[in-house]
Amino acid sequence: MTALPDVPEVRVIGLPHLTQGFDLVERLDLPMHLKVHGPLEAMTGERLAQLAEHISLTGRGGAGFPFHKKLRAVANSAIKKGVRPVVVVNGSEGEPPCRKDTVMLNRAPHLILDGALLAAEALGARTLVVVVTRNSTEVSIRAALAERGLSDRRGQQLRARVVRTPERMVSGAGASVIRAVNGGPALPPGRSARTSDSGVAGLPTLLSNAETFAQLAVAARFGARRYNHTGLEDEPGTVMLTISGAVARPMVIEAPTGVPLPYVLQMAGAPPVPQGVLTGGYHGNWMDSTAAHEAVISKASFSAYGGALGAGAILPIGPESCPLGEALHVANWLAAETAGQCGPCYRGLPAAAGGLSDVINGGGQAALEALRMVTQAVKGRGVCHHPDGSARFFASTLSAFTDDLAAHVLHGGCGRETFGVLPLPGPEQEEAAEESIPSGEKLVIDWTLCEGHLLCTDVLPELIRKAPDGFPALSDASVPSHLKARAERAVARCPELALRLEPSGPPRPAKPAARAELPPGGGRKALGPGRG
Repeated sequence: MTALPDVPEVRVIGLPHLTQGFDLVERLDLPMHLKVHGPLEAMTGERLAQLAEHISLTGRGGAGFPFHKKLRAVANSAIKKGVRPVVVVNGSEGEPPCRKDTVMLNRAPHLILDGALLAAEALGARTLVVVVTRNSTEVSIRAALAERGLSDRRGQQLRARVVRTPERMVSGAGASVIRAVNGGPALPPGRSARTSDSGVAGLPTLLSNAETFAQLAVAARFGARRYNHTGLEDEPGTVMLTISGAVARPMVIEAPTGVPLPYVLQMAGAPPVPQGVLTGGYHGNWMDSTAAHEAVISKASFSAYGGALGAGAILPIGPESCPLGEALHVANWLAAETAGQCGPCYRGLPAAAGGLSDVINGGGQAALEALRMVTQAVKGRGVCHHPDGSARFFASTLSAFTDDLAAHVLHGGCGRETFGVLPLPGPEQEEAAEESIPSGEKLVIDWTLCEGHLLCTDVLPELIRKAPDGFPALSDASVPSHLKARAERAVARCPELALRLEPSGPPRPAKPAARAELPPGGGRKALGPGRG
């Protein structure tokens, strides 16, 4: 598995909107931004809402909620309560295959601030918060605020500040962002409330994705008629896409809606006929090769072919890979990303990842049915959408690759390798992330010592379960931070000292002598109880 760079290569199809000026400089500071894009006039709240409605602007963070409805809801709530609302830019991007917001925050921070300040002026807001996850984005946005003379000092007409959250899947959810801005952990709260009514400090809050605010700034300069000339009639404008997976050059592409998906994949050097294309990121859906060949870049088209545009992450895999094996790497990461707040998530997702591993490793029809039962059980029962999105990924994997699934269930394997082409965080990113999950350690069993007492499964059922051969089976995921203490207890409880915690870096080569004693299946049955 490889991690994407913070700022990958950027390409554009057609005329640039958001990426205008990227061919001139690496980062548009305020003077260059104004030279490239020109000044921006303020708008009233209703005029801004009408503009967003006329261009069919929806949130670009994945949820796709109409921006004009959100803007009007915040305005109405603020008027009703007699308070000034808050504007929050959600620039958190904790999903490994997503980089389009990071690119915008690093290279065009003032375009995002233009849209956010336009909304703040229209709403009469006196507080602006920009939430980021990476060091590079924090440095860039702080510099941009300083270039505009904005800060969090008292007495200013508009107070602006930056909040850094951990680079985690669950930290980018709207409720997690608001909780972090309010000084709490960047985790979903136990109760849900409409941000437009009660967000930052209990005030009505306009929370939207970084690209959404940049699109608003472009539309305010172009006007609705010119903006709508680009792309599809019902989904006008451009979208920012992150293309990775089995490609020669991972990149971020600005493309008009309506461009054929194969053309976008070809730009990044994807296989001519990919085995499948994961759309919408790790909470998204797979398209098979036929659907990927027919689809165009739009929410409606992706949905019609079983995909999801989501936050614009598109990941093809080649015909030489085992798709179930590639999915298992992601499944283990999703299991480790749990916030640890509800059973369906912190117990169900590791169980689902373990179930997928059982299917791949010859568990047969019983393993497949168990996996389907676990996946169904986590849906709709979590505090946040992480278990639902993860269950969607599992279900889509099983339905998209039926031939490979049949080969594993009926014949014990498909005969193809797993190359780890779907990007996941590298060790450097895990170490750099504050409060990161995974914790950076993995559970390991010394099979020359284990006698199958299974005491560890009672302490840590989320990561250790009883395998069909009667011995413990471990999740390949790194131990989540919230399970670290129990993992240490499981290690201490092992009477044979066979269980241990090790750094979850690249796998260490096995000692030749030890490997020679084990049969290809891992050796648990061959060694059996009583080996000493």
